[in-house]
Amino acid sequence: MADKTDSLVEVEDLHVRYGSFEAVRGVSFSLGRSEILGIVGESGSGKSTIAKTLVGLERPSGGTIRKAACSVQMVFQDAVGSLNPRMTVGAALAEAVRCARGGTGKVKRTPHELLSLVGLSDAVLSQYPREMSGGQCQRVSVARALAASPEVLVADEPVSALDVSVQARVLNLLRDLKDNLGLSVVLIAHDLAVVKNVCDRICVMERGVFVDAGRAEDVFRAPSSDYTRKLLLAVPDVERALAERKERRAGA
Repeated sequence: MADKTDSLVEVEDLHVRYGSFEAVRGVSFSLGRSEILGIVGESGSGKSTIAKTLVGLERPSGGTIRKAACSVQMVFQDAVGSLNPRMTVGAALAEAVRCARGGTGKVKRTPHELLSLVGLSDAVLSQYPREMSGGQCQRVSVARALAASPEVLVADEPVSALDVSVQARVLNLLRDLKDNLGLSVVLIAHDLAVVKNVCDRICVMERGVFVDAGRAEDVFRAPSSDYTRKLLLAVPDVERALAERKERRAGA
């Protein structure tokens, strides 16, 4: 786990219940500065519940969440659905900037600067979500989250609806934001392949609990649970898939 003296978020013995069903059962972890933490598990494992609890969309039934005076923003799985279809990108980002000005007093960025951070040109400012690709919408979603200058970004399966090549670009973006802005990221995913090359640490979740946790390379090299080993067997080699795709295009 991250050194607590340098932790932005500390979660201890977290429980989240929906009636008689306990979606999260006694989970503990910490998030360090400029770190990407992956939380991985199949649908229904409780990982998205943790994400929503971290940003206040769900309330814990037990346990504690301590944040070191840091701002937390969320990037949702459905990037297109999370954007207002009646607002252009420029209007959506301008609204996010206006809302941010009432916050912590940190340096606020213009819509142009926000787009630049996520690798998009000003040409998209006049576009509506329906006019952009899924990857572009996800980048806009990240840009909107950055308007508040957060220290922590919670990304709830941000690439699950994207094809492999676009996934890689969005994941590389998160890594660049970590390196360039010192951003810390909680990356929620159902596929270990997604977190393999981007996360510093990984927590593997099954039925509301962590069954594996540690440095990414350790979890991949020596998983401690049968569940993790099963997920690893299902991991496609993303780099090989991209290479094969390039070969097919070259031969076409």
